[in-house]
Amino acid sequence: MNSKCIDYTTLTIIIIGAINWGLIGFFNFNLVAFLFGQATWISRVIYAIVGLCGLYQISVYGRIRDLSD
Repeated sequence: MNSKCIDYTTLTIIIIGAINWGLIGFFNFNLVAFLFGQATWISRVIYAIVGLCGLYQISVYGRIRDLSD
């Protein structure tokens, strides 16, 4: 799997996570908890994956800076 594919996959997961946070903020509706349960291990894994994708996407800033030079 090349880095471009990983970039798009992680960005998609982050967008889905952002939509979930928007639903929580605007409507007090947690889609992940609704689909998988409030405190299940599956929900925790999903939140962890979204967080790891966010951390991975920090590296994009360095690659963007390298492209502009």
